[in-house]
Amino acid sequence: MALNQVGLERLNTATTKKIGTNKNLIINGAMNVSQRATSSTGLGASAGYFTLDRYRTTFSSTAGRLTMSQVADVHDGFANAMKFECTTADTSVGASEYFILQQKIEGQDLQQLKKGSSDAEEFTVSFYVKGNASATYVVEMYDLDNNRQVGKTFSVTTSWTRVELTFPADTTGALDDDNAASLQLGIWLHAGSNYTSGTLATSWISNVSAQRAGGISSFFDSTDRTFFLTGLQLEVGSVATDFEHRSFAEELKLCQRYYYKQSANNNQFFRGMGMADVDGNSVILNSPFPTTMRVAPSALEQSGTASEYKIRRSTTATCTSVPTFGHATQDQLACVFTKSSHGFGDGSAVRALSGTAGGFLAVSAEL
Repeated sequence: MALNQVGLERLNTATTKKIGTNKNLIINGAMNVSQRATSSTGLGASAGYFTLDRYRTTFSSTAGRLTMSQVADVHDGFANAMKFECTTADTSVGASEYFILQQKIEGQDLQQLKKGSSDAEEFTVSFYVKGNASATYVVEMYDLDNNRQVGKTFSVTTSWTRVELTFPADTTGALDDDNAASLQLGIWLHAGSNYTSGTLATSWISNVSAQRAGGISSFFDSTDRTFFLTGLQLEVGSVATDFEHRSFAEELKLCQRYYYKQSANNNQFFRGMGMADVDGNSVILNSPFPTTMRVAPSALEQSGTASEYKIRRSTTATCTSVPTFGHATQDQLACVFTKSSHGFGDGSAVRALSGTAGGFLAVSAEL
């Protein structure tokens, strides 16, 4: 017997909720990848990427401090979550204060939203959340290309709950089709009156600071305060479908477009080919990236301790300074390992390795 139109719609909805490929515009939504660190303490003084990949914390003026961690918390098909734990309260909130958790998205990955056109699409943000007590926060979508904003409040309780927020289509302001940041998902967890004195803009408007975070609680109101987040998804349409689980390998590769960390245990070799430079005291390590990065990195991150790095031809020598940045493309890095007065000989093949378990090389192409 043929299905009627209602039956077809129900079938299509059920199929959509079970099968989804490349629908989630958020990277690392299941909180599985944490290349930099699994925990970072004392956050609140400056913005940056500290633990879980692709998640940026940004602060202004607050005296509040927190610990950010990747934690195991198994539920609803998730094994990991992001945890914020307040360690220093801020109960005297200045007008210009804020604390926002952000993920920025490239414009070329957002064209399916059709933003700025007459057929612009609605989209839905969903996630799982809990805390130590009831609280109210805001999810804001901010159009960085056109300085436009829209926000929705959500509630936190002491149990894991799934939040589903649908945002209206915006026929004003097309997003650039490039590798720069065009859309920013921000979760407002603390803000002063410069951002809360107005009514929250639940429809798209040109930027009005006072309407960005109206009605929120403060994460920094007590040192008992916690906030857990996982299963973050952003998808086209007005329905929150089942979370799109990607394999760890796929999620890691997506993260490595923005940040790549090459770690090595004691006396293990770093990835790439090393060659002694003309001065005989330094080795250039040419290291290919596992995936093409968003842009060519311009700096090198390392442990900060020379003794954690070594170079070897026929014998092993501990470096006399930390590795330094040479140059990079989107596909590979050249960095310099140095051992003064060693005399390797110009052009000799030399290997670069870690001197301890703490040695690493890392580069960033973050938005």
